[in-house]
Amino acid sequence: MMMILGMFPFSIPTAVYQQLQRSTNWRHPSNSRVGEMPAYQFVGRGEDTITLEGSIVPEFGSQMSITALRAMGDTGKNFPLIAGTGKVFGLYHIDDLQETQTYFFTDGTPRKIEFSLKLTQGQKPGTLIGNAAGKLIGLL
Repeated sequence: MMMILGMFPFSIPTAVYQQLQRSTNWRHPSNSRVGEMPAYQFVGRGEDTITLEGSIVPEFGSQMSITALRAMGDTGKNFPLIAGTGKVFGLYHIDDLQETQTYFFTDGTPRKIEFSLKLTQGQKPGTLIGNAAGKLIGLL
């Protein structure tokens, strides 16, 4: 398993990504000043997005993987994103899923499905631990 989003594993039987691109930004709004350059103030971290680009070949993967990702996106929920190494990225929701089908069999079934999945972080990794600890303490 390369990575897991919620209960969806990225692996050879489901979907394999060839590229992971991560983008993080920080917020610095400007304040206009007369006769001076604008002043900027750091107000915190902005969005953290991850884009996965990969492909599915029906001989190894399933076209149902795209359907499963679409169903997850339809929920609008945040899902834990965890790398195969055990690194916890945090809770992410699906922003965008693009699919390109190429090289078709005679019945119209694609021989190759390329996808691009954009995820945006909803909560930081520490929030997961804090939420779990809070729930455990609440049960006591």
